[in-house]
Amino acid sequence: MSRIGKKPVAIPAGVSADIANGQLTVKGPKGTLTLTLADEITYAIEDGSISVQPANDTKRARAFWGMQRTLVSNLMTGVTEGYTKTLEITGVGYRATAQGANLKLQLGYSHDVDFAVPEGIEIKTPDNTTVLISGIDKQKVGQVAAEIRRWRKPEPYKGKGIKYRGEFIFRKEGKKK
Repeated sequence: MSRIGKKPVAIPAGVSADIANGQLTVKGPKGTLTLTLADEITYAIEDGSISVQPANDTKRARAFWGMQRTLVSNLMTGVTEGYTKTLEITGVGYRATAQGANLKLQLGYSHDVDFAVPEGIEIKTPDNTTVLISGIDKQKVGQVAAEIRRWRKPEPYKGKGIKYRGEFIFRKEGKKK
């Protein structure tokens, strides 16, 4: 039994949910999100909440149960509050500036890196070493953060690079004489 899957997902005030054509559509104050529904799971909107139950007693249906409930929960959070990831840049001369639909990164390469911001994502740079990535789709926000971080991952000797806020970088001792 899935402990997560048993709990129904509450539909907050100001949010409407609709199941049609194998998709769950959620509309809220921040926007609209859709989720393609899994065949192994049955979804029901009742009493101001969405309940998720396995359609049959197969191993695959039980495996999908908790994940599908979490995806529905992420839709509700996305259209009401949204998601934010914070990246921190460490290193001498490493900087980031948001310029319209682009993010300009100076990461010690011979050229600047211009990162095109995808639709539905907002990037802000409160200072030169902090990048705030926000949007309503949790998966998309995380993917954009990972793509930016991939340009210069933190290295273990000096800790230079792009890291998530709160990420611990395991430091190594340098070469000895």
